[in-house]
Amino acid sequence: AGARVVVADRDLKLARRTVEMIESISGQAIAVEVDVTRSADCAAMVKTAVERFGRLDVLDNNVGIGSRGSVVDLGEDEWRRVMQVNVETMFLVAKHAIPAMKRAGGGAIVNVSSISALRPRGLTAYTASKGAVIALTRAMAVDHGREGIRVNCVAPGPVYTPMVYAGGMTPAAREKRKNASVLRQEGTGWDIGHAVRFLLSDYARYITGHTLVVDGGTTLTAPERDSQ
Repeated sequence: AGARVVVADRDLKLARRTVEMIESISGQAIAVEVDVTRSADCAAMVKTAVERFGRLDVLDNNVGIGSRGSVVDLGEDEWRRVMQVNVETMFLVAKHAIPAMKRAGGGAIVNVSSISALRPRGLTAYTASKGAVIALTRAMAVDHGREGIRVNCVAPGPVYTPMVYAGGMTPAAREKRKNASVLRQEGTGWDIGHAVRFLLSDYARYITGHTLVVDGGTTLTAPERDSQ
């Protein structure tokens, strides 16, 4: 509550929908159309945030695409695309955001990974990219800690989102995902959002370089390649 947020999305309509949600709860928000695979767009996004709100304090780096197949099955272009979207974008946004945070006296960053980085299930490019996000998080935490900037990571487990729904997940598949959790529950976007908010807040002032797993205990059980 009370946050001033820049909602960045490639789809401006979706960004505006999120702005409406934020403003209905309590807060200020603006929507910007950004392609985070482009360094110039990332720089412009940070500039907009600082010009509109005076400073940049926190960043939630949350973008990604999926991919299936082993190293033998994957096309080289698909591999490069997954790495670009899932890893390089976080590098680019942070590259432009960190100097602004430093000028403001510090800040906090959360990069979003996945439990696939901790428990591979046959999604080779996706798994590798999300593992790279965890490594990038730790490196950034070391590099920028003395500048007053904390960098952490959230690794979501099975979460039911509009993207999953649009992918045509069947009720049977959803039930299987629930049963893979020791809590026998399915996560929501709110569960991930609450974890991100905690790590970005002053309650996490002494936490950096950490990966917070938000999966209902899914990683405590034996993996199933077809659980997603």
